Amino acid sequence: MKDATHRDWTTRAAIFVPYAWLIAFLLLPFLIVLKISLSQTAIAQPPYVPVFDPAAGWEGMKDFFAALSLDSYLGLFADQLYAWSYWKSIQVAAISTAILLLIAYPVAYALARAPRRWQGMLVLLVVLPFWTSFLIRVYAWINILQHDGLLNQVLLALRIVDAPVSWLATDHAVYLGIVYSYFPFMVLPLYAALEKLDPALLEAAADLGCPPSRTFFAVTVPLSLPGIVAGCLLCFIPIVGEFVIPDLLGSSSTSMIGQVLWLEFFGNRDWPVASALAVVLLLILVPPILIYRQRETRQLERGR
Repeated sequence: MKDATHRDWTTRAAIFVPYAWLIAFLLLPFLIVLKISLSQTAIAQPPYVPVFDPAAGWEGMKDFFAALSLDSYLGLFADQLYAWSYWKSIQVAAISTAILLLIAYPVAYALARAPRRWQGMLVLLVVLPFWTSFLIRVYAWINILQHDGLLNQVLLALRIVDAPVSWLATDHAVYLGIVYSYFPFMVLPLYAALEKLDPALLEAAADLGCPPSRTFFAVTVPLSLPGIVAGCLLCFIPIVGEFVIPDLLGSSSTSMIGQVLWLEFFGNRDWPVASALAVVLLLILVPPILIYRQRETRQLERGR
């Protein structure tokens, strides 16, 4: 009886801890940001009103809720800059994710088909750049892509170009920096899915007369679909809110929503508008996460 009670408490604690983590570090911060987004900008500390004060009593609470408004959200729709920044962020994230998938899939496939004794070393080489600071890696690309950088020197030496090309402060530089930085996030989920693929299925397809190209698209790709979806989400979601790479490698024409958020928070000190931008960004990113979650749940139910 005592052991059963202990196991019951252990099970409850195992369930409670993740929910407590989500409440403390996801739900409560989101509620704080949501409250600020419904406030008004003020020259004060904090730079918004009203301020929640539980000691004000019931009347103070009524005044607090009465002062909340949707002005910040209405301002987002009135200014085309915000809509353009959202669209640019989604566009950059979608194109970058597609490029990452096209590059990472062959690499992950090669890793999964490599001899077992070499796979650990090859995976280590993929994640090796993570041992260096993210900011240092981005600054390294600045030195490579600048007017007299390594890339232009190589192109001039090979006589591919006659004059230095302007790579820095362009969309190409942003895509290059994003693809380089998020490459492991795409490779690792794909490798995990492809490594579990049963070679007997490929042999059976070959025995039935299926050519290698058709086997790849009819057997390998569908079975690796969970890794594809996971890798795309792991890349697409953080790329939408990326700030450092477009800020250092891009220009004003590649201003993404992460840069607009930073400008509103620290430049304009308009916390309500910045919070409204963050809330809308979260609402944009929630649907793909829910779709992926629903799909995974269906697969688990089918597996049972």
